[in-house]
Amino acid sequence: MTVQKSSRVRVKRKGQVTIPVELRTRMGLVEGVMLDVEERGDEIVLKAAPSLKGGKIVGKDEYKEVISDLDRLRRDRG
Repeated sequence: MTVQKSSRVRVKRKGQVTIPVELRTRMGLVEGVMLDVEERGDEIVLKAAPSLKGGKIVGKDEYKEVISDLDRLRRDRG
């Protein structure tokens, strides 16, 4: 059984929080790692997102279209 320590962090202006270095090290969280955020009742749960698998190679136009779609989705959610 793993003993879980608790830490207190401050939510910054843009909703950012800093995960304590001990926890980042233990969990292997380095800059650029993606996390999934879940709401569970009155808790917020962060989980390392699964690695993306490579797909087909796309051309420049298709790439721009995908990025445009992602930007639109982000704006719509935000």
